[in-house]
Amino acid sequence: MTGPLYNLARFDFVSIRLAVDCARTGSLTAAAQTSNLVLPAASRRLKELERALDTPLFERHSRGLTPTAAGRVFLARGLSLLRELDLLVEELADAQEGVVRHVHLCASSAAITQFLSPLLAAHAALHPEVQVDLEEQMSEQVVAALREGRAEVAVFVAGPDLRGLDVRGFRRDELVLVVPKGHRLAGRTPIAFADTLDEPWISLNAGAAVLQAQQQAALAAGRRFRLRTQVRSFDAMAHMVASGLGIAAMPKGTARPLLASMGLQCRPLADDWARREIQVAIRTDADATATALRDFLVSTSRNAKAGDASFK
Repeated sequence: MTGPLYNLARFDFVSIRLAVDCARTGSLTAAAQTSNLVLPAASRRLKELERALDTPLFERHSRGLTPTAAGRVFLARGLSLLRELDLLVEELADAQEGVVRHVHLCASSAAITQFLSPLLAAHAALHPEVQVDLEEQMSEQVVAALREGRAEVAVFVAGPDLRGLDVRGFRRDELVLVVPKGHRLAGRTPIAFADTLDEPWISLNAGAAVLQAQQQAALAAGRRFRLRTQVRSFDAMAHMVASGLGIAAMPKGTARPLLASMGLQCRPLADDWARREIQVAIRTDADATATALRDFLVSTSRNAKAGDASFK
């Protein structure tokens, strides 16, 4: 079955950007200014685009433009097309400077803040022809991005379904309890998570490995997990704790530089789930460049098993 045949000459990027800006601003005048078009020319381009698509993209009214159902679809896909064009231009510019391959690496906050920054710098020095584009997501979203082809290499906390992926061990880390100085739970000896559940908690957003572990541990203890606030980063979590809004659990390697600067204290968690494996994965059809990046990350783990010494 073949799809509809369109006159591709009518689908220039100026018209696509114009329609996207119309949907974004609700104003043909504003969109024309953004596209450096006079208003009559912009109106003509929009009408020609709608004729080419054989469907109206907007409802016209005295207040401006409102996207139709087709217009909303066009906005989403048009943004993707424009982003791909931007990436094409960027990669052509990179190619002139010797970069011949981009690799999309998606990683969890714990992996980035504790391990990846110096490793990616070392990889760039060894392979200047390869640019690693790093995206930060929660562990579940990291694996989803890999499965869906939006990422080529993934680094995440063990836990998500990994069937069909090529997975290797990368590092280990340790979650610690983070509290304000002088808090009643401050101390040096390990504390059971169940003994902290009378306190309000600060944690990461849905999909984060630490949040899932906390929720499961509270359920196993038959207690309610008093989740007061959810944030996107460990840095934001530390700020919430420092403000007295609650307590938190975060990787020790991430917490260490925040303790003195924010007046916080950390305490070991006694629970087994607080000691975690961080993994690296690629798809089974990964090309040689993505595989080489995975292998580089795995090889470094042999010399620095989770930064074991730094956690003692």
